[in-house]
Amino acid sequence: MSNPPSRRTFFKLGGAVGAGLAFSGVPVFAASADVLRPEVADLVPDDRATTLWYPAPAAEDKIIEQGLPIGNGRIGALVGGDPAADFLYLADASLWTGGANDVLEDDGQFPYEREKFGTLGLLAKLRISVPAHTGVTDYRRTLDLSNGVVVITYRYQGVRYRREYFASHPDDVVVIRLSGGPVTGSVSLEPTRGETMAGAAAFTGTFGNGLKYTCTVAGGTTFSGSRGVVIVLSGGTNYVPDAARKFLDASLDPLALAKQKASKALRAGGGALLATHVADYRRLYDRMSVDLGQSPPAKRALDTWSRLLARHDDPATPDPELEASYLQFGRYLTITGSRDGLPMGLQGLWQNNNTPDWMSDYHTDINVQMNYWLADRAALPGSFTALADYCLAQLPVWTDSTNRLFNDPRNRFRNTSGKIGGWAVAFSTNIYGGSGWWWHPGGNAWLCNSLWDHYAFTQDKAYLARIYPLLKGACEFWEARLLPMTVGGREVLVDDHDWSPEHGPQDTRGNTYSQEIVWDLFEHYREAVAVLGRDRAYGDRIAGLQRKLYLPEVSPTTGWLEEWMSPDNLGETTHRHLSPLIGFFPGDRIAADTAPKALLDGVRALLIARGMDSYGWATAWRSACWARLKDADRAYQLLLTVLRPSVANGNGTAPNFFDMYSQGSYTIFQIDANLGAPAAMVEMLVYSRPGVLELLPALPAAWAGSGRVTGIGARGGFEVDLAWRAGKVTEAVIRSVGGTRTEVRAGTWQRTIGLRPGGSVTVRPT
Repeated sequence: MSNPPSRRTFFKLGGAVGAGLAFSGVPVFAASADVLRPEVADLVPDDRATTLWYPAPAAEDKIIEQGLPIGNGRIGALVGGDPAADFLYLADASLWTGGANDVLEDDGQFPYEREKFGTLGLLAKLRISVPAHTGVTDYRRTLDLSNGVVVITYRYQGVRYRREYFASHPDDVVVIRLSGGPVTGSVSLEPTRGETMAGAAAFTGTFGNGLKYTCTVAGGTTFSGSRGVVIVLSGGTNYVPDAARKFLDASLDPLALAKQKASKALRAGGGALLATHVADYRRLYDRMSVDLGQSPPAKRALDTWSRLLARHDDPATPDPELEASYLQFGRYLTITGSRDGLPMGLQGLWQNNNTPDWMSDYHTDINVQMNYWLADRAALPGSFTALADYCLAQLPVWTDSTNRLFNDPRNRFRNTSGKIGGWAVAFSTNIYGGSGWWWHPGGNAWLCNSLWDHYAFTQDKAYLARIYPLLKGACEFWEARLLPMTVGGREVLVDDHDWSPEHGPQDTRGNTYSQEIVWDLFEHYREAVAVLGRDRAYGDRIAGLQRKLYLPEVSPTTGWLEEWMSPDNLGETTHRHLSPLIGFFPGDRIAADTAPKALLDGVRALLIARGMDSYGWATAWRSACWARLKDADRAYQLLLTVLRPSVANGNGTAPNFFDMYSQGSYTIFQIDANLGAPAAMVEMLVYSRPGVLELLPALPAAWAGSGRVTGIGARGGFEVDLAWRAGKVTEAVIRSVGGTRTEVRAGTWQRTIGLRPGGSVTVRPT
């Protein structure tokens, strides 16, 4: 459809996107502004805080299952908490090997390995040695979700000691505070790639791709008889989200900057650092409260791992407070893992080695999208923009590589029309515009549909204008790709040779996955054209293509919604992916209140065939779908499946609440279920799309007694505070964040409300 962009055009795109990113305030490893500090830390008291707690330190060889996470959206750590031999594993979201990875292999696909494509990994390990503190008593290790702090407490020789660990977003450092009695010990910083130390407490390194990185410690490497020890870590890279600079700031000295940040923070003092961090964290965390009912006292007395085991072993006894804490843990990971910088990949900010499975990359056929299902639903819209900023930063390279490489004759997914336009990605992407495992034609549309959803929640026209180039470029790609076909005497448009991720044949046309995802893309683009008042002629052209799109049918053979343009099932019946259901969730073309019964029956039959057990992210996706079908029992049962304890290398939830993905002889952490399952929980409480807001569509019996949740995000531009008793809504407050009109439903009750932006209304359905 268009000629490949010239080098001049490429850098023009890069500069334009870079300007947009600067406007949005995307932070990189850069000097921090002066911080306005509260006088004291406004901490939620222990008896009111939502916590995960454990009676023993994490085992270092199990740190990914037992370590407690902290993070500020750029740098994160897993905390061990051993009084005598403590350890932290640190990671930086931009510590990526690899590069643009734009030389195809013999099959027309990109290399997918740790050198050319690259991988995320560890920045460093920190060790705190207090040799005398063995044989302690009254030990407790806590992740305080209400205050955003990891705390360990214990007694040694009759004295109560306390350690606090947090990653401050305002100060851009990791802080450890030791208090209680006098302590004698040492701190050591360990590189993980054989880097040379620059003094006693710092090191630097440079990857083959030119990325420079560093880590340093301030506060001294030894302490003797000290009270109130404060340790500050700073580290980062010279990565910048700017394609025109090849994503590197060659002028930056990371070590000098890290020392500056660490020293500045240390001068502020531990109390001021904690007060600043807690105020910043609670400003986000307190936007939502979650009460799903009270748990039995016997359950409340258990430590977190014992409580998970008890919930699994005694399924007849609900533990709604445990499930509420799981939702809040998802919000905690969102706040600590996604703060204006790079988005969360497969493991977010938390690593335990330099060779993570699938390189800890961005998977574009469910995983990175699921990572952001929760943000808007759970009152954290600011955390979503990291995904949009990432896509905008990559757009110049994605556009260039698509126009140069996608129609390579060796690529089995190429456009057989010979036309090309816009941009595309692979199933895996990195932070340098590079794609990895196989071309993924539908990936651009799914990313755009996720980006659009943020607009649906916020009604932010300035944001919509920023992402508009992504929407239009994806439409240009599909305009070039779609092929005419005659079906039932009617000419329709279908996707070219493609796959239904991640199973079945790879050369079929018109797969349900692609047809649905492109219908959504075109629908959203048309709305963007109308809202922004631009490109009306092209919007009309896309509307014409949308009208011709083939849309899936129910198979007369299986009774399922067809996954391929065939009545036969061509793949795995119980496959983990729900690719053909993307138009049902997260999409809305097939909606429970508007779709023909036969189509809904086909959706339900396919869901039943897929089963009630799979990996965590796949189970979370199933749960959200059953919530959309208003089947509370199945939606909740699938949540419990996500929450089952991971034992014997099985799928499930680890002691630290991380979702573990079974690889047979071992498990790996994937963050998607930790964010997708809480999103499904919110879907059980509120269903929304522009024009419709339904309260308690799939309330489980375990939560039905009474409850209250505040701050729920609703598409159409609203927020909802919701209270219920005996399974019925008692009161709901609807606030506008940009929306003006919607129909509110609760069972058979309904009312249309009109609000001005910023206004609110209270309803009490009867």
